[in-house]
Amino acid sequence: VAVAANPNAVRETMDRMLNKLCNAGLDMETPICVRLCEQEINPEALSSVIKELRKATEALKAAENMTS
Repeated sequence: VAVAANPNAVRETMDRMLNKLCNAGLDMETPICVRLCEQEINPEALSSVIKELRKATEALKAAENMTS
C-alpha cells in the first residue's frame, strides 16, 4: 500500500524488474514473467532461474547432438 502512494517507487521497482528480465534475454512483452513479478516473485530470482534453464537446455541439446 505504501508503494502505491509513491509513484516514483513504483516506477523504480518496475524499471529494476524489467532490467532483470531483459538481462535474462526476455523483453517487456513476456506476459508470464510479468505476471509472476506482479505476484511478488523476485525478478532477480526469476532471471537466474531462466538463465539456468537455458544453460541446461543447451547442454541437453549438445548431448543429443553428440549421440545422434
